[in-house]
Amino acid sequence: MKVTSLELPEVLLIEPRVFPDQRGYFFELYQAERYAELGVPGRFVQDNLSFSRQGVVRGLHYQLKQPQGKLVMVLAGEVYDVVVDIRRGSPRFGRWVANRLSADNHRQLYIPPGFAHGFAVVSDTALFLYKCTDYYNPGDEYGILWNDPALNIPWPVAQAVMSSKDLTYPPLHQAPASQLPEYERG
Repeated sequence: MKVTSLELPEVLLIEPRVFPDQRGYFFELYQAERYAELGVPGRFVQDNLSFSRQGVVRGLHYQLKQPQGKLVMVLAGEVYDVVVDIRRGSPRFGRWVANRLSADNHRQLYIPPGFAHGFAVVSDTALFLYKCTDYYNPGDEYGILWNDPALNIPWPVAQAVMSSKDLTYPPLHQAPASQLPEYERG
């Protein structure tokens, strides 16, 4: 397995070892001891699965009082996955990274608490798995506007299909400080 720190060093790109043969392939989606040794912290307590059609954009989401670290991967299809550092006081505040995750490349991302996350479906459909380090709390939903001009994320969709809630989130510079996580040095 290969683990790479990205431009946001807390965000990890994980490329599992895949064993192909004439029948198909096999790989471990997750193994707690091995992932911990490679720097993926935390204990996962909830798995979420979303199915989306081409052009769907989900995000940019985060939780504040019950922040979730997420290990994300695509089980079918392909997505353009985006992570934004929204931690007040972070030296990388407002910076983002994007990666293509697909059923073909088997890549995973670990997104620690304190980062906003979203993705756009670039294949006909996508099945997206989230392993989370804390439980989802519907009263603790926050987000940043997906197409915030200051972030200038080059989303690869001509016309985004979005939830009405995702369209109401503020740009990062308009988000109240009390609704953003704080950067913790160390």
